[in-house]
Parts: sequence; C-alpha cells; structure tokens
Amino acid sequence: MALEDRIAGKMKQVKGKANDMMGAAKGDTGQQIKGKVQKAVGKVQDVFGKADDKASRRTSGGSGSDPTWVKPD
Repeated sequence: MALEDRIAGKMKQVKGKANDMMGAAKGDTGQQIKGKVQKAVGKVQDVFGKADDKASRRTSGGSGSDPTWVKPD
C-alpha cells in the first residue's frame, strides 16, 4: 500500500502543478488554487506512503534506516 500511496501522491503533485501553471497562464485564480491544493494533498499522501513503508520495513524485520533495530521474538 505504501508504494501505491507514494505513486498516487506524486501523480497528484504533477496534476496540481499543471493546474497551477495553467491557471497562472490563463489568469484563472480558482484553477491556481485548485492546483496548489492538489499539490499539497499529493505531498501529504507521498509522506504518508513513505512513513507507511518505513514502518512496514521495521515491523517485518526488513532493512530499515536504523541498523540497531532488532526484530522482537
């Protein structure tokens, strides 16, 4: 699920940037705001996916960023 969240988050950021730029080009403030909101939602979703991925690696005994992590018995 983490990878899907990260991919979806990145896609929302790209769509948001496109909407923001198109709104700026057309002078459409509403579209710019929509784009900025999409980008923010995408960033949150990406961060959530990263955290979920990190947590799942730590609980499954995978190689997390902390080399001192010991899988509980």
